[in-house]
Amino acid sequence: MARASSALIAHTTKLELVIRHVLAGLGQGIHAGRERGAGVEFSEYRAYAPGDEWRRVDWKLLARADRYYVREAERDSHVAVWLLLDASASMAEPSRSIEGLDKLGYACTLLACVAAIAQRQGDAFGLAVLSGGRVQLVPAARGPRQLQRVLAKLAQAQAEGGLPDADALRSGLRFTGSPSLIFAATDFLDWPSPLSEALVRLRAMRHDVRAACLQTDAECTGAFDSAPAYRDPEGAAGVFRFGADLREGYLRNREAHFDTVTAALRARDVPLVAARIEQAPGEVLRQWLRQKDRR
Repeated sequence: MARASSALIAHTTKLELVIRHVLAGLGQGIHAGRERGAGVEFSEYRAYAPGDEWRRVDWKLLARADRYYVREAERDSHVAVWLLLDASASMAEPSRSIEGLDKLGYACTLLACVAAIAQRQGDAFGLAVLSGGRVQLVPAARGPRQLQRVLAKLAQAQAEGGLPDADALRSGLRFTGSPSLIFAATDFLDWPSPLSEALVRLRAMRHDVRAACLQTDAECTGAFDSAPAYRDPEGAAGVFRFGADLREGYLRNREAHFDTVTAALRARDVPLVAARIEQAPGEVLRQWLRQKDRR
């Protein structure tokens, strides 16, 4: 089942199809900051979108307008959901066991699912794509059209270049004025980095920051082919080979690196979900959403 879910990511460019597959039966929201039901104040109408609860459809308005509309009723929580996508060159790393699957495609799927859940909950949500040293921003908004804007931007993302520097991130991530829930998908191969420092800074500002560290099975086990040569996609350090004689040292260094990453994030109250892209994305998504709202 895990391989089937990840293979779907590899073999379709339609994020809507992947979202429906991953979210089927998930039954989980992002946060408890927004309340609906009796005793809350009516906010606005919006067009019905697949996944909305039928009990929230305004049937009287349907009779007049001949279209389905959903009543949005909420207590003011001012929660915005922000999606941060690392689209630097290292995210092009492919799976060695599932053809067509790479870290970027998997990250886009996870973030697309979070966006779909935010849209269902009526939250404002936005996207920041970090690629080629730049921040490409989709400002936060609500509704089905916003979901389509975010999905289109995710579908266009390409893994290239390095992460933006600290100044570019500071000016690009201008959503720090109100409480936000931030989902960052990256591989944390660079530590510390401008991105890691930005996440720590955002958490210190009382945002709810959640990170997903994505790796491949081969990266985790050192099961690389020793025949081809490898080049650092984000650096100019030359060409390397990977043989059985180097595997033990690689695994030791890798474990030390990610132990440092995990400990540093834990110390700053930033939960980290470590995942392999060959895992079923629904399993990873459940872990990512499980953290309680800590603001």
